[in-house]
Amino acid sequence: MAGRRLADSGIDFDLALCSSAARTRETWKLAVHEFSQRPRTVYEERLYEASLGELIALFNETPDEVRNLLVIGHNPGMHGAADALSGSADGDTLARMTRDGFPTAAYAVVEFPGSWKSVEHGAGKLTEYWTPNG
Repeated sequence: MAGRRLADSGIDFDLALCSSAARTRETWKLAVHEFSQRPRTVYEERLYEASLGELIALFNETPDEVRNLLVIGHNPGMHGAADALSGSADGDTLARMTRDGFPTAAYAVVEFPGSWKSVEHGAGKLTEYWTPNG
């Protein structure tokens, strides 16, 4: 369901960073089949139990030619990153994410100005938040 929703979002992902954990690899294997154009995938051990600082470091390492990055990771890190990196938000997306948390298969779209090297706390704008529960 999340894979179909992401595929229908209109975002063309250039790169997918996926945790090397078995569950995230299985999730990505199911989701990627929904995409008409499969993004390059890198399985990244550092995503497992990553702190906010470690996640920001990974984002900062992303090559400038990557416009849209998809990260398949774990909580509480993914929820914490989406929350901490979102200095602003469209509509009620931030309030909904705070209220509903970040259940399995949820996703957030955070846009950043500039290069990946400029990703830092509060620098992004939360433009979409989705959970399988609505």
